Amino acid sequence: MTETRPAEGVWALVGGNRDYRRLLLAGLISQTGDWVVGTGLAFYVYRLTGSTLSTAIMLLVSRLPDVVLGSVAGMLADRWDRRRLLVATDVLLALGLLPLLAVREPAQVWIVYAVALWTGVLSTVLTPAQRALVPQIVAESHLVRANALHSQTGQVARLLGAMLGGIAVSAGGPAAVVLIDVGSFLISAILQATLRTPGRPAKAATMSGQWVAGLRLAAREAGIRLLVAYMVITGLGEGIFATLAAPFVSDVLGGDGDAYGLFLSVQAVGGIAGGLVVALHPGRAAPRVLLGCATVVFGVMDLALFTYPLAVPALWPALVLIGLAGVPAAAAMAGFTTLAQSVTADDHRGSVFGILGSAQAATALAGMVLAGVLGGAVGVVPALCLHAAGLITAGILALTWSHD
Repeated sequence: MTETRPAEGVWALVGGNRDYRRLLLAGLISQTGDWVVGTGLAFYVYRLTGSTLSTAIMLLVSRLPDVVLGSVAGMLADRWDRRRLLVATDVLLALGLLPLLAVREPAQVWIVYAVALWTGVLSTVLTPAQRALVPQIVAESHLVRANALHSQTGQVARLLGAMLGGIAVSAGGPAAVVLIDVGSFLISAILQATLRTPGRPAKAATMSGQWVAGLRLAAREAGIRLLVAYMVITGLGEGIFATLAAPFVSDVLGGDGDAYGLFLSVQAVGGIAGGLVVALHPGRAAPRVLLGCATVVFGVMDLALFTYPLAVPALWPALVLIGLAGVPAAAAMAGFTTLAQSVTADDHRGSVFGILGSAQAATALAGMVLAGVLGGAVGVVPALCLHAAGLITAGILALTWSHD
């Protein structure tokens, strides 16, 4: 029997599965719109108010729902038809952006905060619903490939949306940014409305009962406990990195704003390339082994990234290392998502992904606070090394986790 070549495997998934292709495209379009409005509004709010605090408040209120409402949003993905939930969420997101067209002066910045909160609340629904939906439309043999590609749409959207947001707000002001994002959500809704997904029975349990059931499942199932522990450890590290990446480029590497932008762009490109590599060569390792090995390699590469300037104070090795780290990072994400889908029954997938999302968001915020303390107390490099050590620890934990 002739073995399927990597490109043929990807084509069988993307070219041969119309529902997955439309879900992938819908996610890419809506996330690109998110980056357009996020980038454009952050710039516009600062120009409107002249206050960095105003921009920080906008970003904070958009992130808080991930911490507070993630598990609730996941339950909605288990109680309702996921396709209809995604379509309704996209339409509500589009409508919720329209009040931004009325913002003209600093006194109206409260409208921006209200819209940021509205979009933050609704956006918590999208990730658990989409990740829970993937196994319904993709065969188990293609799940690693599907998750590798799906998780990288955010990186592609980041590159496209950040650039378009800056151009749009400069050329057409906030109205252009809003209309682009509204259009992206409506197109996404149309694409997802055409998905052919199997019907799911309605839930008899109450929301509170389902929430308790989800927590009990997370406490009882070894695989889910592993995923929660993994999220707690790596979430702290993500918060540390997000806070200290700019000081690392500026103070340790001696770079300027352009160097920082290049550093982040290469990180995104590395993530995209990594996702394609994993999709082309998913391997045959079990999801837990893929998660563990990839996370350990990711941690070792990050450790090299943060410590090499002690010997060679130059920028180019950082760009090479952060680009190469995209491969294990993408493999780890594909392994994580596939493991979560595999160890959870369809009836509880949304709830589990909601719990995992809340754990990540909460610990990332804690990591940001921790980075603010450690960055001044022990220095930028030692604090970032803690992030790398956390990745290695999480990877070893995944490899050695008991099934009992």
